[in-house]
Amino acid sequence: MAKPQQNCLRAVFRSSATCSSWRLLPIASYRSFSVLNRPPPNYEGHVPLTRVERAGLAFGSALWSFFDPTRADLIAALGEATAQPYFITRLRNAMLVSPTGRRILRDRPRLTSQTLNLDYLRSLPTNTVGRAYITWLDLEGVSPDTRDTVRYIDDPECAYVMQRYRECHDFYHALTGLPIMREGEVALKAFEFANTLLPMTGLSIGAVATLKRPERERFFSVYGPWAIRNGVNSQEVINIYWEEELENDVDALRERLGIEKPPDLRAIRKAEREKKKREKASNGSL
Repeated sequence: MAKPQQNCLRAVFRSSATCSSWRLLPIASYRSFSVLNRPPPNYEGHVPLTRVERAGLAFGSALWSFFDPTRADLIAALGEATAQPYFITRLRNAMLVSPTGRRILRDRPRLTSQTLNLDYLRSLPTNTVGRAYITWLDLEGVSPDTRDTVRYIDDPECAYVMQRYRECHDFYHALTGLPIMREGEVALKAFEFANTLLPMTGLSIGAVATLKRPERERFFSVYGPWAIRNGVNSQEVINIYWEEELENDVDALRERLGIEKPPDLRAIRKAEREKKKREKASNGSL
C-alpha cells in the first residue's frame, strides 16, 4: 500500500486538516504543458512551445544566424522566441495607444505582392513613398513575399503585430535608404532596436563583429549614433499605415516621423572602391 507521503508528492490536494483526508485529483487536471500534451494551436500555423523549447529555439537560431546572417528563417525564429512575453506585448500596447495603430490592429492589413499593386507604385512620382519603396525593391532584387509567417507567438493579436513588423521591414529600408548588404542591415537593426526594443534587433547588432574594420569604424562613428538618435527620437514606426502613405511625399513623411536620412552607404562604399582602384593603378605605374 502506498504511503500517505507518496500520495502527497504525486497529487494535487484540496486543503484539509490532515494529509490522509486530502482528495486526489485526476492527473490530467494538473499536468503542466509538455511535449507530450501540447495544447491546440491558437491560430492557423501556430506552434505552441514549452519554455525549454523556446529557450532552445532562441539559443540555436541566434548561434546559427550569427555565422550565417543570410538565414532569414532563423532570424525570424529568433525574433519570435525572444519577443515573448514582454517585448511583443509592449509593441502591441504602443499600437493600442495610437489611433493609427488601433486602426491597423482592427483592419489587420497585409503587405504582399497581392495587396500592393507594384506596377501602380512604379507609376507614382519619384519622391512618393510608394515609388521610393518599389525603387528600393527593384534595386535590391527582393519581393514583399519573402517574409516568413509567424508561428511561435502564442497570442493571435501579438502574432499579427510581429507579422506586421516583419512585413514593414522593407519600408524601413526604403525610408532610410539603407541597402540589404550586411553593413546596411546592422545599421537598420540598430535603428529598429532603439525604436521597437525587440530583442532580436538588438542581438542582430552583434553582427557588427563580422564586419570588416573600415565598416566597423563607420558603424561606430556614423551609422550607430544615427540609428540610436533617430530610433529613440522618432515616432513608433510600427504605427505607420503604409498603405495610406504610398502617394505621399517621402521627405514629408520622414519629417513628420522625426527621421533624418543617413549618409548614402552605397555612395560611400562606391567611392571607397574607386579610391582603391586609383591607388592600385597608381602603385602599378610606379
